[in-house]
Amino acid sequence: MAEDAAVGGGRVAVTPPPSRAADHDRAGRIRESYGRWARLYDWFARATASVGGVRRGCVDALDLALGDTVVEFGCGPGVNLPVLREAVGPGGRVVGVDITGPMLRRARGLVARRGWENVSLVRGDATRSPVAAADGVLATFVTSLFPDAYDVVGRWCDLADSVAVANFVPRGNRAANAALWGFTRVNARLFDAAQGDALAQLAARTDASRDALVDRMDTVETTRHVFDTIEINAGSRES
Repeated sequence: MAEDAAVGGGRVAVTPPPSRAADHDRAGRIRESYGRWARLYDWFARATASVGGVRRGCVDALDLALGDTVVEFGCGPGVNLPVLREAVGPGGRVVGVDITGPMLRRARGLVARRGWENVSLVRGDATRSPVAAADGVLATFVTSLFPDAYDVVGRWCDLADSVAVANFVPRGNRAANAALWGFTRVNARLFDAAQGDALAQLAARTDASRDALVDRMDTVETTRHVFDTIEINAGSRES
């Protein structure tokens, strides 16, 4: 159930997500892992926020206008909130959705310190959106957590005419692939990658998220960053 009402007005509505017992283990893994590492993740994400232009590139790809409503799934400690708020202006609305309590507490602290009245945070599952509609949807490094990444991104396409997704892509660069492999092994339970080829799984879920955009949106633009190890796929629907 959503912890907060998202916002009033605009095009946003918050409803309780349906219960799905099959998602319990996945959700538990995410809460446990990200909850335990929330402080370190917050520091690392902020320290690398501008590296490769990934986060700015995602927001630019959404082509948001002043006054728009944008939803970020897996908002974590709120690293993307400043640039999202800048894109929609003080008259727009930003809704951050995350399943992990410690992450949301850090994001709430940021919102409180900045005094952002048009930024709201919702505790909820990105696979069953508590948000009914928006102008744009953003997710950075989230879909690699979902075995059914195609279906999840497809549901996001039902919410908005513009969806941008950033993912890791283990292609080409051996040093980067080694780092990605090590990251997935340390976090094998989080990624449900205790067995098999973790890098192949990352690639498959990235491809699935892009395929969902290709199938559901009118146009999709792909850009690659940081030695081609990060891919941004942005889909848009013609008005």
